[in-house]
Amino acid sequence: MKIGILGAGTMGAGIAQVAAQNGHKVVLVDLNQAVLDKASANLVKVLGRLVEKEKITEEKSQEISGNIQSSTELNDFSTCDLIIEAIVENIDIKTKVFAQLEEITHKDCILASNTSSLSIASIGAALKDPSKIVGIHFFNPAPLMPLVEIIPAVQTSDETLKKAKDVIDSWKKVTVLCKDTPGFIVNRVARPFYGEALRIYEEGVADFATIDWAMTELGGFRMGPFTLMDYIGNDINYTVTETVFAAFYYDPRYRPSFTQKRHAEAGYLGRKSGRGYYNYAEGAVLPEPTRDEALGQQIFERIVVMLMNEAIDALFLNIGTKEAIDLAMTKGVNYPKGLLEWADEMGLENVLAKLEALFNEYGEDRYRPSPLLRRMVREGSIFFS
Repeated sequence: MKIGILGAGTMGAGIAQVAAQNGHKVVLVDLNQAVLDKASANLVKVLGRLVEKEKITEEKSQEISGNIQSSTELNDFSTCDLIIEAIVENIDIKTKVFAQLEEITHKDCILASNTSSLSIASIGAALKDPSKIVGIHFFNPAPLMPLVEIIPAVQTSDETLKKAKDVIDSWKKVTVLCKDTPGFIVNRVARPFYGEALRIYEEGVADFATIDWAMTELGGFRMGPFTLMDYIGNDINYTVTETVFAAFYYDPRYRPSFTQKRHAEAGYLGRKSGRGYYNYAEGAVLPEPTRDEALGQQIFERIVVMLMNEAIDALFLNIGTKEAIDLAMTKGVNYPKGLLEWADEMGLENVLAKLEALFNEYGEDRYRPSPLLRRMVREGSIFFS
């Protein structure tokens, strides 16, 4: 199978590497030659490091490089069997491009989007034959992160879905099927990790460093929310939050934060700009957290029960199976445990009690417990026996 990748940025180049490592001939297209040149140079560095670490041989390195053809012409996709688009998160641009791709490719070519939050059905609507559209959402960096969300649109045929999943499975990725709803599984369920942390800061409960300390030292997360937002980029994270908020008809659970908006507006984008919630300039000293265990536990529990509630609601609305939801959060964003399994351990009645206390204190819909959580507590059941 010949693979086409549209967009040679970090994500597109990473997906191209994965496909080439798995023996596929790959056409990597970007309209900007400088972006293609950068992707090629980065690939040489990456493969060189793999050879140095004896992960691959020099011969294998040459084979992988030889599998990738770079081009600035969409017409070079004409013989591809699967094309994965990894360009800007703009629905108008994507629909225009997909209509062009359909004209160029053969009738059985699968057209996939790597979008993290946009509607696959909307993209498919631009096609004469929307049965060949599917979402294939990788996580950054694509060669290292095991999870891939596979998202069928309402128009996607069973054959397209099976072929797409079989290909990604053959790349030794962990695939989860999820419904075509805003944010899919990971970017939907993860919203409170950022949103509730920002809310806690805005209330003056704790500063960035203390919230991050609570989530890493007490919660076991690899990165705290503010460190992670700085790593992702505040502009990107804020845009995803806005997209999900609007797509959910302005459900208050997904409301963006003015703190994040102001940081993005100020150019405090995180590591890539040298300043985000923290200062990354040379010689800058990161602030020390307030290591108060009682305060930290309060912060951790407030954020984690919000995450659990979101995961439970995703199951309630059939966004994915319970296994898929827990797998997505551990393999896609490295959570220390699957949130549903974690809720079982914490005790569903305790999770409900904490959410109800928040809801009663604030009177805001963002804290409403999922109907499924209420039902399970009433029935005395758990997610995993």
